[in-house]
Amino acid sequence: MRPSRNQELIEALAIEVKARRLELELTQEDLAGRSELDRPYISLIEVGRKQPTISVLYRISTALELTFGEFCARVDARYSKTVK
Repeated sequence: MRPSRNQELIEALAIEVKARRLELELTQEDLAGRSELDRPYISLIEVGRKQPTISVLYRISTALELTFGEFCARVDARYSKTVK
C-alpha cells in the first residue's frame, strides 16, 4: 500500500489516538494489549509514521472504548480544524 499524501489527516489520526488513550489513562502498552497490537506499532501510529489499515483502526477504536463511527468522527473533527 502506498503512503497517504494527506499528512494532515495522518496527524489528526495520530493526535486522536494519543489523546483518547490519555483520556482513558492508558499506557501505550495497555492500548497495545487491548487491541492485540505491538507497543512499538502503537507508538508509530501516535507519531504519524504508520498508517494503519481499516481493520487495525477498528481494533484500536474498540480498545479506546469508542465505536468505529465515533472514532472516525473524532478524527474527522480534528482533521477539519486543520484544513480550514
